[in-house]
Parts: sequence; C-alpha cells; structure tokens
Amino acid sequence: MRGNLTSVSSQNMAFSDCMKPTELPADKKGIKRKNWRNRIRFLLKSNSSPSILHLMRNRPYRPSADDVNQWAQSLDKLLSHKYGKAAFCIFLKSEFCEENIEFWTACEDFKTLTSHKDLVSKANNIYEEFIKNEAPKEINLDYHTKNGIIQNLHEPTETSFLAAQRKVYSLMENNSYPRFIHSALYRELCAAARGEGKHIKS
Repeated sequence: MRGNLTSVSSQNMAFSDCMKPTELPADKKGIKRKNWRNRIRFLLKSNSSPSILHLMRNRPYRPSADDVNQWAQSLDKLLSHKYGKAAFCIFLKSEFCEENIEFWTACEDFKTLTSHKDLVSKANNIYEEFIKNEAPKEINLDYHTKNGIIQNLHEPTETSFLAAQRKVYSLMENNSYPRFIHSALYRELCAAARGEGKHIKS
C-alpha cells in the first residue's frame, strides 16, 4: 500500500485490502466524503468516459434492475458486467485501494497473451506497477507469493500471476465487495436501474 503503509510488514499486509477510515489522513477523509457526493452523480466522467448513471438513463445501454441485483449475488457476477465492474472501480477509488481491481484486470489481460515477447513485457510492467517494493500501485502480497513472481519474470507463463490474482480476488471478495454491496453508491445504482423498470434492449 502506498504512503504511510509502506512500512507495514509483508506478513501483515496480506490481511487487509484497503486503508481503514481511522488510518486515513484528515485531508483524505475530507476528500472521501466529498468524492461520495460527486462520484455517485458522475461515476466515470472523464474526457472519454460518460458517467454510469447517464448511461443507465439511456435505454439501449442501461443495466436492468435484475442486472444490478445480480451484482449482489457474487463478486464474479459483478466483475463480469461492464458497468458493475466500473462501479466497483469507483467504489475502490473512494476507499483508496483501486490498485486491487487494476491488478486483477491486468492479470486477466496477461492471461490472454500468447507470444513470449508480449508475456515478458507485460509481466515486467505488472511487476513494476503492482508488485515491487514501493511500486506506484503496490498490492498487499506475502513474501512467498511475491518472490514466486520475481523468480518467473524472465520466463513467465500465463499462470505466473495466478496465485497473486487469487489472493487479491479473495481480499476483494471478503472485504471491499461486501462494503460495496452495502454502500450508498450501490443503493443509488439500484435506484437508477429501477428508474424505468425495463431490461436493456439488445
């Protein structure tokens, strides 16, 4: 984890996926409260991405109430849905632990590669961004998992990050995901999906 968490031992790091509210600096607590108001209204607003709520008001692209309800059934169902995954990303950003879903996504992309050259390049990119000590988006991994990745960097295979990906998935499933399902953000998305009460048209 970044900032004041970099000194935490790797053994302890493996048991928490996000900063707790009491661990957040005062300025970040303020940012978090402010972000909730803004992000519920403009979930993916950027130069290239319209907000989820805006998309949900457009019938051809809006998830149905059933879609959004299914997100509460399992993390797998949430991540398999384009807008569910996007909403979860926004939630993780609000908790300052978006590196988990970004790492998981990078691993999914990694497993689709076939050429050795692409595997080596992507493996090193993932290591530099998420795995090495004080990486910009360092994830919480125990020493043995991290060392196993390092040993395979020069000859990576599609399973090189599998153990780490499973650990991160488990952390999200047991920590962030339940908080997301009980969050104001998810309730807002449910309400938006019920707006017209009709399914997405194909």
